[in-house]
Amino acid sequence: MLRRKSGKRRRLPRWALVCTVFGALLMLGSGGSLLAKEALLARYEGAVETADLFGDEAAAAEPKKSDIKGPLTLLLVGIDPRASDPNKPPLADSNLILHIPEELDRAYLFSLPRDLIVEIPSFPKANFKGGRDKLNAAMAYGSKVPGQERPDPARGFELLSKTISNYTGIKRFDAGAIINFDGFRKIVDAMGGVTMTLEIDVRSEHLRPDGKGRTGNPYGEGYIGPQKVYKKGTHHLKGWEALDVVRQRKTVGGDYVRQKHQQQFIKAMVNQAFSKDVVTNPLKLDKVLRAAGESVVFNGRGHSVVDYGLALRDLRSSSITMIKLPGRSVIVGGDYRGEELQSGAKDFFAAVIDGTVDEFIVAHPDFLNT
Repeated sequence: MLRRKSGKRRRLPRWALVCTVFGALLMLGSGGSLLAKEALLARYEGAVETADLFGDEAAAAEPKKSDIKGPLTLLLVGIDPRASDPNKPPLADSNLILHIPEELDRAYLFSLPRDLIVEIPSFPKANFKGGRDKLNAAMAYGSKVPGQERPDPARGFELLSKTISNYTGIKRFDAGAIINFDGFRKIVDAMGGVTMTLEIDVRSEHLRPDGKGRTGNPYGEGYIGPQKVYKKGTHHLKGWEALDVVRQRKTVGGDYVRQKHQQQFIKAMVNQAFSKDVVTNPLKLDKVLRAAGESVVFNGRGHSVVDYGLALRDLRSSSITMIKLPGRSVIVGGDYRGEELQSGAKDFFAAVIDGTVDEFIVAHPDFLNT
């Protein structure tokens, strides 16, 4: 089985769950000098919005256990709501799953393509009869509330999680979070930026070099005007730049490279959380906490954000393994229809269910997203 190299272990500070939930839940660990700052922890826990993301609280979900035990599988969904159109149903632009084996000392992070073609089950709460569509649409269909204009992302998450469970065979997620993409920007800025190494040049479809939006219609002739370019190599990115990088999918490798950049971004945020500039700066910590509170909706099935942080106190950025699932675009008559995963992905899902991911990766090193 894969194990960490021996040596002194550096733990994530407790407040850190902000940024790896998972990009925005960092990981609350045992935190040394931060251990006594219970008021800060209470402020963060109270700031993070909670909701019935799995649709089982009203039906008396299983009672809270005394502690959290592995293995754990968490569903993390990124949405990009438009402040100018709050009644537009949100799409699930990022669908990440964090699988943590029984020992709770390492994790595997993998993504499902936003355009993955799936069967979306019926969902009476939203008067949705079910059908075949792209995965990101499940959030939109489920979020519609009969009789009101404003969508409910928590209901959208519920249908999305059911869709993903049906597709992967992972019957139950132990926790879930909805992360507002704009919140990523605020958290990164509060932390002082993040450092990422890009393996290719990335051209922004959306922004000009000064960070302002490009003109044009992305659904018609496309955007026009100069583009922000992130050259191959290492960059220290501001919040708007980091968000811009992880949104790009019209590049070499398409959505699969986009997924890799999102995974890299999560690890970059964890690494920044380790920095002394953040850990020893109370003012910066407070800014990060407030930004996270505006960005995350969490459900721990009876456990809080702090509970999960303590359970995952032995996790560190170097023990998060990024996974790439094999997939390809579906082209019919020259038209793009979406994405499909290849047969090996189902084998990986089976390993997650059986608790044998360590062995699977040893036998299939090509699944490592390096």
